[in-house]
Amino acid sequence: MFDFPAEGTARPGLSASHGIKPGHIAHHGAVNGVTGSCHQLFVDAHNSILIDCGLFQGAETSPGGSRHNSLAIEFDISTVKALVATHVHIDHVGRIPYLIAAGFRGPIYCSEPSAELLPLVLEDALKIGISRDEALIGKFIRYIKKQLRPLPYNRWQPVVAEKGGTLGIRLQRAGHILGSAYVECELKYHGSPDAARRSPGSQSGRSYKRRIIFSGDMGARHTPLLYAPKAPWGCDELVIESTYGDRLHQNRKQRVQILQNTIECALKDGGSVLIPAFSIGRTQELLYELEGIIHRQAGGRRRDNPWRDLPVIVDSPLASRFTKVYRRLQPYWDAEARRLLSRGRHPLSFEQLITVDEHEAHRKLVAELANSKRPAIVIAASGMCSGGRIVNYLKAMLEDERHNILFVGYQARGTPGRDIQTYGPQKGYVDIEGERYRIGAGVASISGYSAHADQEDLLGFIRKMKKRPQCIRVVHGDAQAKQVLRQRIEQEGLAAEVVVPD
Repeated sequence: MFDFPAEGTARPGLSASHGIKPGHIAHHGAVNGVTGSCHQLFVDAHNSILIDCGLFQGAETSPGGSRHNSLAIEFDISTVKALVATHVHIDHVGRIPYLIAAGFRGPIYCSEPSAELLPLVLEDALKIGISRDEALIGKFIRYIKKQLRPLPYNRWQPVVAEKGGTLGIRLQRAGHILGSAYVECELKYHGSPDAARRSPGSQSGRSYKRRIIFSGDMGARHTPLLYAPKAPWGCDELVIESTYGDRLHQNRKQRVQILQNTIECALKDGGSVLIPAFSIGRTQELLYELEGIIHRQAGGRRRDNPWRDLPVIVDSPLASRFTKVYRRLQPYWDAEARRLLSRGRHPLSFEQLITVDEHEAHRKLVAELANSKRPAIVIAASGMCSGGRIVNYLKAMLEDERHNILFVGYQARGTPGRDIQTYGPQKGYVDIEGERYRIGAGVASISGYSAHADQEDLLGFIRKMKKRPQCIRVVHGDAQAKQVLRQRIEQEGLAAEVVVPD
């Protein structure tokens, strides 16, 4: 159907002879790290769904990482009836083109905002990783749009209906990025108790129920623009992320203060603040907070107030496109953001915001900021400095002490971002595209701007359930984060069994 490579064929999988039971979960990513999320939930030996199908990134694509091939579909997809996308970050949806190339033709369920954002994400991924053939990419995107099944939050949707059992899903707000969701899955199946995993009180005659929740990526409290996630009533089994399962974030007041302090250093030194950020989610949250800081600091009658002329530059065509979609999706913003709109404030479209689309304009801007003493805030992808326009800024400005690099998100092992974050405070070195650069610029990190829940958020999500899960599977984290979260769950007695898959 599509001429791009399948990067490996799906290998033969589990059959009925293997005794697959309703509710069996197979993990195909995000078990030895934080990328490549992909989980398979079986209704029976012949029917299953996928929760996400993401790309492996950073060290997790190397022989020592989670997978040798970041793109391959290395599992049998013959039983897969549908895909559920929790959100549109590339480490959760980036392998969808290869899933389709391997033969998947089922529906793709996601939230209504995600349905608007996903084609843009995949179009960009195809251009970067597969082909520049506009006709081929257009054909694929048209196909994806036909397969999308947008769902409202908090409404059950039948997905599999077979004689032996049925599966329904319900999306709930996850507070990670706009459109993100955690997925409640309800299995109803028939037959003898020996053919299923029963939970106490679940049987009704010869019918049984089991509820399984996949957290996707959970958001932190007080994330700009987004409603905080609410815990469900309960479940039998929970698959939960653990990106920050071993630490706590700064609160909102602290993170805003660090952001403001870093900008003030730029104003004082005549340098720029370079913020590597994902095009979707983090960029829009930063714009929201920056508009608030500038609104407060640029007030008063002083004509020489430097905040009034401080440009906020989004140098990413993709981020600009996503920001336009975010503006269009205002009904999904939280109450605080909509109050600002009612007062005439525009947190994603304010006077000092400048967007850079053309590459020639980008090239000139890099040279200008590197050679002048004009303070500026620059937000550019990629968020882990592994590609995109941020790389050109780093090459031109990383060695200059006037500038500051501000990390506002997780930096995976093996990425330039992680190396700058690690060695920057000691004025060390980093290799970028085969060249070594001394880190002269200031380096700071704000954990509070992570779109991921911290340890307390994750534990609180479980604590608030009226029916606690019997089993919790801890995924999507470094080894230490997973083990620390596992220990905390066990210490509090939040589940009878806690598993860290490998």
